[in-house]
Amino acid sequence: MDVPKLLSIFILLAHLSVILLTNNINGVEASHKVFPELQSVSAVKVKHLHRTGYHFQPPKHWINGPMYFNGVYHLFYQYNPKGAVWGNIVWAHSVSKDLINWEALEPAIYPSKPFDIKGCWSGSATILPGNKPVILYTGLDSKERQLQNYAVPANLSDPYLRKWIKPDNNPVVFPAGVNASAFRDPTTAWWGHDGVWRMLVGSRRKHRGIAYLYRSSDFMKWTKAKHPIHSVANTGMWECPDFYPVSVSGKLGLDTSFSGENVKHVLKVSLDITRYEYYTIGTYFRDQDKYVPDENSVDGWNGLRYDYGNFYASKSFFDSAKNRRILWGWANESDSRDDDIEKGWAGIQTIPREVWLDPSGKQLVQWPIEELESLRNNKVQMRNRQLKLGDHVEVKGITAAQADVEVTFKLHSLDKAEKFDPRWAKLDAEHLCGRMGSKVQGGVGPFGLLTLASKNLEEFTPVFFRIFKLSENNKHKVLFCSDARSSSLKKELYKPSFAGFVDVDLTHDMKLSLRSLIDNSVVESFGAGGKTCITSRVYPTLAIQNDAHLYVFNNGSGIITVENLNAWSMKKPAKMN
Repeated sequence: MDVPKLLSIFILLAHLSVILLTNNINGVEASHKVFPELQSVSAVKVKHLHRTGYHFQPPKHWINGPMYFNGVYHLFYQYNPKGAVWGNIVWAHSVSKDLINWEALEPAIYPSKPFDIKGCWSGSATILPGNKPVILYTGLDSKERQLQNYAVPANLSDPYLRKWIKPDNNPVVFPAGVNASAFRDPTTAWWGHDGVWRMLVGSRRKHRGIAYLYRSSDFMKWTKAKHPIHSVANTGMWECPDFYPVSVSGKLGLDTSFSGENVKHVLKVSLDITRYEYYTIGTYFRDQDKYVPDENSVDGWNGLRYDYGNFYASKSFFDSAKNRRILWGWANESDSRDDDIEKGWAGIQTIPREVWLDPSGKQLVQWPIEELESLRNNKVQMRNRQLKLGDHVEVKGITAAQADVEVTFKLHSLDKAEKFDPRWAKLDAEHLCGRMGSKVQGGVGPFGLLTLASKNLEEFTPVFFRIFKLSENNKHKVLFCSDARSSSLKKELYKPSFAGFVDVDLTHDMKLSLRSLIDNSVVESFGAGGKTCITSRVYPTLAIQNDAHLYVFNNGSGIITVENLNAWSMKKPAKMN
């Protein structure tokens, strides 16, 4: 990304950025602007009102944000040690044994050499033969050219890899024949059968997004391939590319260099123009070093997304300890720069997610890592509770501002599903949710959860489903929304109606599941077992701490049954920096 972003060391390094209200495509933009008068304004007092309880954050100031190596998870993240806006950036470093409890170490990397004197930007890490980690990252030199550099641990015997060095033979990749101002974010490298390493670097040429391919036999001298591994017209700059294999059967993850049978590949890019991420599933032709998305995998702005909300600059990594691929992303702030300064902090990491290929082969599925369940406390249940039109029933007995909720809704009939207007096909899910939110009565839905709700519903963030009937073949279309428009009485906020469609067949099993991780100013939601995910950042003024409530609701004329609901209060990790 075009600010010093998270280093992604074999596992994700997410990027956290200060958010400004703007008029760009999705209404919010990660600011790359330096504010000299503000970047060193230290937080005199950190406000805890909207700070998360179990999502990763340092004690104060501005961050962005991990690697698994010898039994330890490493999280490297952009951090301003002097203030709550972007500036004074160093690569902070925290370590964990379980991805939940974190211990802060001294900063690992900071601009110090001619090849990165104006910035150490994002990258990835690869484990070389001999169990030696190497970081590839983008540096900005004095001419503001984007260069690809590497760093290595100063002491491999240190289990925490506290110190890193940047050898003087950097940079290892110059922007020869490419746009030097749009050439960043090298991926985790993979090893080919020919004994050659390969990695990708994100770029653009005019309006075409590009993932350039580089090869090296020694990891020091890299040569650009004649053709990019993939590119798409009219998509703009490709930031934070990620490229990895997934098994066509089962949930087990694969090492990035895996090349066996029954494998598909995923190419994910973060689009600088939209500030959203898109991925395709396809085939990697190794002999040609070419990636081709599957015929049914939309390649571009209308394609699949990991998350349809506040989620950007993600990175996946293979966790060899548990044979799983883990995805970690950054959830930016949706308030103003002045709000961040007043709070004394900005930016969080989403909960790490396990990711695998859906049995259909058409999309990925995501689910919070199992370690998160160690923070559950005070379980409450609801069984076979019918919800009629207008009902909202409180889920009592938990701390609703900091909770984990899993619920299965049973549909009694699809006969009352509203007809899907063909004209809506031109609208994306977010616009449809904005038009038909939780307050608009429907047939089958809207139904779901009212999270971070005030007692009298002056404030609430609804997470819900709404089902439409298509004209052909008696099929249905499922809309999944996380609508922040009623989340806060405060006016100067970005409050979008995030949404995505869910690819499910309700013909035989008329049930829909929902899981929401609620944490003071963030609601991470997983629809239909993680087929569609949405993260929302919200800032209630009434529904805070012990005054927050949680409800199940139905605003459709068709009866919905809460077949099974389990909810827990969530404890804070024992260690969080």
